Amino acid sequence: MARVSVDLSERYGTNRPRQRALLLAVSAVLGVAFLVWLGWIVWFHSTPEVSSDLSTYKVVDAHKAEVVVQVHLAEDVDARCKVRALAADHVVVGEENFTPVDGRNDVEIRTEREATSVELVGCTAPGQNRPG
Repeated sequence: MARVSVDLSERYGTNRPRQRALLLAVSAVLGVAFLVWLGWIVWFHSTPEVSSDLSTYKVVDAHKAEVVVQVHLAEDVDARCKVRALAADHVVVGEENFTPVDGRNDVEIRTEREATSVELVGCTAPGQNRPG
């Protein structure tokens, strides 16, 4: 009876030292590239060129609401902001787009019927798709 050799290295091959080193180097480069990309994404989204907060609003009458918006602009940024007035049934009854200045912005919204609340949609700058 012939004896069968069960040497796994002959059957499946072995890892060569150069292949292992190359695999580790490529993995390290990809890991570092991923961490650099992730860091850039975090930095980019945490430092928008424009950010805004709704300070106060007041429904003046059935056809007007007044809003105070605080806007923080980076230097030399042309931004656009949007505020909406909503009725009791959550329907948009007025909307105003405005070009903000750094600091306090007083905005008047004309409404088609009485508003019960106001929301700040947000402000955007060129290249900033998500309102801040």
